[in-house]
Amino acid sequence: MSTLLRKKKAAIFDLDGTLLDSMDVWLEVDRVFLARRGIVLPDDYAAAISPMGFPAAAEYTKNRFALPEDEEAIMAEWHALAVDAYANRVGLKYGVRDYLTSLRRRGIPFAAATASQAVFYLPALRRLGIADWFSSITEISEVSRGKGNPDIYLRAAEKLGYEVCDCAVFEDILPGVRGALAGGFFTVGVYDAHCVNPELMRAVCDRYIYDFTELLCDDIF
Repeated sequence: MSTLLRKKKAAIFDLDGTLLDSMDVWLEVDRVFLARRGIVLPDDYAAAISPMGFPAAAEYTKNRFALPEDEEAIMAEWHALAVDAYANRVGLKYGVRDYLTSLRRRGIPFAAATASQAVFYLPALRRLGIADWFSSITEISEVSRGKGNPDIYLRAAEKLGYEVCDCAVFEDILPGVRGALAGGFFTVGVYDAHCVNPELMRAVCDRYIYDFTELLCDDIF
């Protein structure tokens, strides 16, 4: 491993699909929501909305499917479908607990940068016993642009108190990786079964892993 890789001092993690094994929850929310309206879930829908926060995703959904509901009603229905799943069923992806434990043991600070909302992820993180492990959690609502841009990662790095060159961003979606790269971050692509283009992810990011156990013996910090 190069000296450059070993000099990373802090980590910024996406939550859904990166640390939390939650993408099935959102696919089910999407499927049920659209099925109630007689619409079959399009293959490209999840990838289209995954970099967006709730308001932007609701606006996109309303416009794409010409729905009569306003964005607030759409978000309320999504909310009701997802809250129970996060509170009771969502778990960690393979190797996550061991890897985060390793970072804590070595004094490597880490933060989260998510397009989700606290009402979903916090009950899951608390139930899993890791909510207080993060130095901070930055939501997409805190910045003006989505994860195809560097804004959320820059904000997370600012909260951590580290320069961009000292931080590694972990993401499971291509827009997130590209946004982090645009900000000058070192990027780690994380495999998720729901990723629409893992080959392109692997080609674009600085490092690619299938699960976090790979970093236990070959880390970037």
